[in-house]
Amino acid sequence: MRKPIFLSVLLLFTSLYLQAQKPKAPSSTEIYEAIQKLNFLGSVLYIAAHPDDENTRLIAYMSNHEKARTAYLSLTRGDGGQNLIGPEIRELLGVIRTQELLAARRIDGGEQMFTRANDFGYSKHPDETLEIWNKEQVLSDVVLAIRKFKPDVIINRFDHRTPGTTHGHHTSSAMLSVEAFDLANNSSAYPNQLNQTSLWEPKRLFYNTSWWRYGSREAFDKVDKSNMLKFNIGTYYPLKGLSNNELASLASSQHLCQGFGRLSQRGTQDEYIEFLKGEPLSDSKNIFDGIDTSWNRIQGGKAIGDILYDVETKFDFTNPSQQIPQLLEAYKLLDKIEDQHWKTQKTKALKAIIEMCAGLYLEASAETNWVTQNEDVNLNIEVLNRSNLPITLVSLKNSNGLTISKNIPLENNNKYDFKEVIKIKTDNPTTPYWLSKKGTLGMYQVDNPNLIGLPETPRVLNIEFNLLINNVPLSFTKPIIQRYSKPDKGELYRPFEIIPEASAKITEKVIIFNNDQQQDITVIVKAGKDNLDGYVEVCHPNGWSVYPEKQKVNIANKGEEQTLVFTVIPPKNQSEGLIGPIVHIDDKDYTKELIEIDYEHIPFQTVLLPSESKIVRLDIKKKGENIGYIQGAGDVVPESLQQIGYNVLVIKPEDINTETLSRFDAIVVGIRAYNTLEELKFKQQQLFDFVADGGNMIVQYNTSYRLKVDQIAPYELKLSRDRVTDENAEVRFLNPNHELLNSPNKITQQDFEGWTQERGLYFPGEWSSEFTPILSMNDKGETPKDGSLLVAKHGKGYYMYTGLSFFREFPEGVSGAYRLFANMLSIGKEDLQLEAKLND
Repeated sequence: MRKPIFLSVLLLFTSLYLQAQKPKAPSSTEIYEAIQKLNFLGSVLYIAAHPDDENTRLIAYMSNHEKARTAYLSLTRGDGGQNLIGPEIRELLGVIRTQELLAARRIDGGEQMFTRANDFGYSKHPDETLEIWNKEQVLSDVVLAIRKFKPDVIINRFDHRTPGTTHGHHTSSAMLSVEAFDLANNSSAYPNQLNQTSLWEPKRLFYNTSWWRYGSREAFDKVDKSNMLKFNIGTYYPLKGLSNNELASLASSQHLCQGFGRLSQRGTQDEYIEFLKGEPLSDSKNIFDGIDTSWNRIQGGKAIGDILYDVETKFDFTNPSQQIPQLLEAYKLLDKIEDQHWKTQKTKALKAIIEMCAGLYLEASAETNWVTQNEDVNLNIEVLNRSNLPITLVSLKNSNGLTISKNIPLENNNKYDFKEVIKIKTDNPTTPYWLSKKGTLGMYQVDNPNLIGLPETPRVLNIEFNLLINNVPLSFTKPIIQRYSKPDKGELYRPFEIIPEASAKITEKVIIFNNDQQQDITVIVKAGKDNLDGYVEVCHPNGWSVYPEKQKVNIANKGEEQTLVFTVIPPKNQSEGLIGPIVHIDDKDYTKELIEIDYEHIPFQTVLLPSESKIVRLDIKKKGENIGYIQGAGDVVPESLQQIGYNVLVIKPEDINTETLSRFDAIVVGIRAYNTLEELKFKQQQLFDFVADGGNMIVQYNTSYRLKVDQIAPYELKLSRDRVTDENAEVRFLNPNHELLNSPNKITQQDFEGWTQERGLYFPGEWSSEFTPILSMNDKGETPKDGSLLVAKHGKGYYMYTGLSFFREFPEGVSGAYRLFANMLSIGKEDLQLEAKLND
């Protein structure tokens, strides 16, 4: 029996991965489960700091076993993390991680919410976190989430009583939750929120504790658990063919950019939550103790419950449409309920169940996936009723408010196609709403209060299908999408986006001038409409020159691009600033870049960000020419090294051999390569031999967890969790006369100014005497960390290990990072050149 279950898990995962954007086609068992959830009037809000912090086991359990409406409030979108699947970092990484959370919720049955807090990187204490975040604003967002969602129970992922023992974001999420628990029902707290929601008093607050809170399973076994609830989160769901923990594993595996793809788990597992405040638990040990979760909870609900409980009891799995008459009776009664919160939530759920029971297929597909303002779009509208119920398509209504009368009876399984044209009137391009305006280090700027907390920008281009089902009027709103096919992938779906008439980008995000010679830059203009006609100029800092001043743009077809080349002349002395294209079309200026994010496990994303690149005139010298780069978790280090004149070739692990390595002056190993590339464990000795023969090898940071190699360096070296999160922390030179700090570039304190997010992470904690530590640094109140840059002579070459965050500094054009890295690549090259001459 294990093989079919395994296959069902595999097929479910594969389907979700390949069809992340395809509308769901529910089975009878899924309809039945929706009815079960419809008949449960209770809710749980889970709160933590980041994407992937959430306990999917508990969220899945509350949603699928308890049948509660369950949501995860992630205070941030995870912008400050790393990316194991691509080059996107910061804002674009936050977009990916937002969608991965939504993908996880589609599996575990939860909903997703956010605050305006920005993940600015690792923080060691909540005091720092709350100062950078703007505590008052984030607290107001947590209160708003509670007032809108109206949870009976709140569960914190982290402990609010242990500041300074874990990530400051983690502890802050719990501290803010505890405070918001009391404020949500206080009318004097954030009174402006009451214009869009109402006060709410949650029943209980819990902390999702575990043995790791106490250091070991043995210690946890001895803890008094009288104040805790225990759940078997390994419970099996016969209707799904999955255990709860299998479902949770599939959900957490959606966090692919963080390397969370994992094996499924099954079997009995215990999960604990500790009571913190609110109404004490009775002996029942029921998380909803004292809360009426039946339809009797709301006035007028009993009559609705009598109908819907009967539907649940007598549900016809072979013909769910048999239940529609009763569902419609419940719908009419629900419309009379005064409790607006439950009326809204349950009406939405009930309409979805009616739609599923009737086998309705309602779709509005555009011939393209993006348009501009004032453009006419051809739509193919498909309507299908797959039941014997009398259903009439009364009318269609588009986003412009135009109603198109139809009055067509929908015969069972007879497809109806309509061709309609809609004019795009909105001038708001599609982009993540939290990125529309520039925020601060710790906060997104969101001016529209109705958007705060939403996981993504609401779709504004929709079609409303107005139906008459058994003489009961119901409307279903569907976003316009693009459905298309590819020979090698089959049927595909994309969101329908609004883009500007023109967008532009400079191909390089950082442009380094290592002397005062001019360089050409490439500007690519993309047309959002046919017959784009205008001109482009490039804004630049004082002291820099760009010519020509402007160039003509003429693009015949939308979607096409035109490439323009401008020449940039730097100043004589060191300087830096921002440069960006401006596209002038008629009386409008366009200054944003259109970015597309396309991964199979999440929906296609369109992002508009200011189109700007950093230009840096710096004094930099280097030795050696050819660099081999072993790509790790994804970064732009190879492109950055090319900017300062190196020839960089990305090499695959399977191509590493003595002959290949002999072509290079140095090998650079990308971030977390030893965590992600299994093949490297077979190539280590060849790499060490390359160093012994006179090459340089630079290994960037890895974590000790899931390390794929037994020996990361030719000498003993042990990784730790040491990190310096303050990007402005003092840097002390342990060996000021060392070649790394003097040749070919003299490194000074000025080279450590302007760093971003952090100094570095996962420094080695122990190393053998062959290594020389170069730098010392630490966060405030901590002991010195000396492992950020280690160098060891090995044979004729040098092996270097660094946890310094070059992968973050290079994309920001931090000149000192470039100068130091050039020294690392250049070390010992004069000695080798001299030796070669003597041998000749």
